[in-house]
Formats: sequence, structure tokens, C-alpha cells
Amino acid sequence: MTNLFEQKSYSDTPLADRMRPRDFNEFYGQEHLIGKDKPLRKIIEADKLTSIILWGPPGTGKTTIARIIAAKTNSFFEEFSAVTSGINDLRRVVGEAKERKQLYNLKTVLFVDEIHRFNKSQQDGFLPHIENGTLVLVGATTENPGFEINSALLSRSSLFELKKLEDLDLKKVIKDTLSDQKRGLGKLKLKIDQEALNHLIRAANGDARTAINALEMAGSIKLPQKTINQKIIAGALTKKVLAAYKKGEVHYDVISAFIKSMRGSDPDAVVYWLARMIEAGEDPKFIARRMIIFASEDIGNAAPMALILATACFEAVNTVGLPEARINLSQCAIYLACAPKSNASYLAIDNALSDLQKEETEEVPKHLKNAPTKLAKELGYGRDYQYPHDFKGSWIEQDYLPQTLKNKHYYRPTKNGAEAEIAKRLAKKRKKK
Repeated sequence: MTNLFEQKSYSDTPLADRMRPRDFNEFYGQEHLIGKDKPLRKIIEADKLTSIILWGPPGTGKTTIARIIAAKTNSFFEEFSAVTSGINDLRRVVGEAKERKQLYNLKTVLFVDEIHRFNKSQQDGFLPHIENGTLVLVGATTENPGFEINSALLSRSSLFELKKLEDLDLKKVIKDTLSDQKRGLGKLKLKIDQEALNHLIRAANGDARTAINALEMAGSIKLPQKTINQKIIAGALTKKVLAAYKKGEVHYDVISAFIKSMRGSDPDAVVYWLARMIEAGEDPKFIARRMIIFASEDIGNAAPMALILATACFEAVNTVGLPEARINLSQCAIYLACAPKSNASYLAIDNALSDLQKEETEEVPKHLKNAPTKLAKELGYGRDYQYPHDFKGSWIEQDYLPQTLKNKHYYRPTKNGAEAEIAKRLAKKRKKK
């Protein structure tokens, strides 16, 4: 068995890597996967591993499980990251794996960290080698596989979801890190007071790596009485870790909560979810684009200024940038939340598109056709068209839909906001027709 995860000397290795569990007995959390008699653990210990995708937030043990696989399976274990590797690296790995299988009957397990960073066509490159048994793939991702992983690749892999660590698990990780004499900070004989411990657990938010990194930074400081207090922990944490990972499942959950809060006309909830996204490093232009869509989808003609303001907000964000653009985002989001709501424009276009998919496409009525040539005029194109501005109120009863759709109403304005006036005017015209 070959293990490519051999470490440097401890003095050259980050604390989080030194404290990485070496076996299931040292692993905290993920009991549903690697507890005794649980599916993933049984597969690994029986050396019956097939291709798998490990999905979960940062610091929950995806790479650690990969390294335990490296130690426990009778295979050649190779790793590369989707951030730094490409198709040429895959070709090399596949070539060496084929040779290894032919010469030594040794299977190759390939660990691909951040597999979601490969585009769909690059992910396709794994498929034939998984199917013919050249490679056993272990992919790790923080992103929802349903969004980011090729469906063909997913269908050939078992999916295992990792959860963020519980507070009790994080507490054990912190305790082990402070007490371990060889791999941890045990030789420093540091203590952590209860207030600091609680603060660190809250800030780490289920991420063991964040907790250990904060302890490593705290351990590098000369501490009075060798005690880590809340002030030290607050300084060691560069910023509070929030579960809003870009393009991941929680990313979609938070933007969904933001949009639903606007739709529900709750400006306080809107500002909270906006703050969550800003704090987590979300692209402000993504937020602004979603508000442009919302302005038409959920407000529409009930408050026509909504689309104008949302578009202006996008331009402001693009021009100003963060941190000041947070104010533009907040102003626009609050306006959209407080505006009267209507989804009539959204329903109108979707209903029209639905009819187009179900019905045969009809010819444009002759009186509505363009007549740019003599032949077109001779054919009667545009002949019976009546120019509305020639009539009182700039309106004349006239058919604009194909004959089979005559009197079809796609747009049904609500009685909300400015759309109420549109509804009155439209009702009068439709009654006359």
C-alpha cells in the first residue's frame, strides 16, 4: 500500500494538520457515517471502497476521511486538488493507474479535493476510468452536488453528506489540541477559560479547522498565567465564521431566505439575511442581480419604480464596491420589502410561454404584419390596421392576438399599489371589447 499523505516534521506542519485524526477512534463527529457498523466505515475497513463523493462544510473531516482511506485500503492512493490540477494531470494519473493495474494488479484511489472546481466537461473525464475500474474516485466538495457535480458522475458514485460538528465535538477537539504533548499544544500547558471556550465554539460554527487555527494563533502569544481568555480568542479569530459558503447549499438557502423575506414584506428579516451574505463574503453583484429579478417577478407594476431602483442599485454596487455598497444594497432591499407586491407580470409571460409550448404557432394576423414592400402591400399586409393615436384616448377596439387566442387574458393585474389603477383602465377596455 502506498500513502502519498506522509507528513513533514511536526515543526513545519500547521497545527490543524498535526491534529488531524489518524484513525476512526480519534475522529469526532459524523457518527452517522463512521460510527461503528455505519456504512462508510464498514466499506473502508472491509477494503470494498467504490467511488464516493464526500459533501459537507469546511472543517468537518472530508480530507481526514480520505487520509484514513489511504491508511486502511490496499491501494495506491493519489491526491490532487481541482484548484491546481487539470486534464493533463488526470491523463498522467490515468496512465500510471493503468500501468499499476496491469503490472501489479493494484487499484488506484484518486482523492480530488474541491471537485466542484472542475467544470462539467472536465468532470466527464473521470467517467470512462471509473467505469472500467482504472480509478476509484474519492471526491470532496463543500458545494451541493446537485448543483455542482455532473449527474453522470453522481450516478456512478455513492454520496455521503457530512454535517458541521456539534458543540460537544468541537469542545473535545479543543481539549485534545491543548492537551496533546506530541502533536498539539500540550507542552505549553495552556488553559482556556469558560467564556473564551464558549466564544470559540460559537465562532467556529462546527468547523474544527477554524477552532484549531485560533488556538494556534493564541498559543503563539505570550499569555499571562498561560490562560486563553475571550479577548485573546477574539483577536485570534480574524472574523466570525458564518455558514454561507459561496455557491454552496447554504449559499442558496440564505439567498432563498433573503428573497422570501422580501416577498413577505419583512424589512427586518431582509436586512438580517443581507448582513449574513455580506459578512460571509457573498458577491454583492449577485445580491443586486437577484433584486433586479425580484423587482419584476414579485413587485412588477404594483410599484414600477422598483425595477428602476434595483437596476440603479446594481450600477451603484458596480461603481462603489464594498464596504460602502452595503448601504446601497440595504436601501434597495428595504424598499423592495416594503413595496406593494404583484406577480402578475411573471405569471403573464410564463402562461404565454406555456401556451406556445402546447399550441401550434399561429401566423401573425394580416393587419398586424409589416408592409415594407409593394408586394407585401398587395398581399394586404397592414391594410386594416387602425392607428390608436387617431382615436379618442389613443385607443380603438382591435384584435392583436391570433384568432384562436381571441379574448385570451395573460396579464391579470392585481389591486395592489399602482397596479390597481392599471387594473381599472384595463377592465374598462376589456369590457368594451
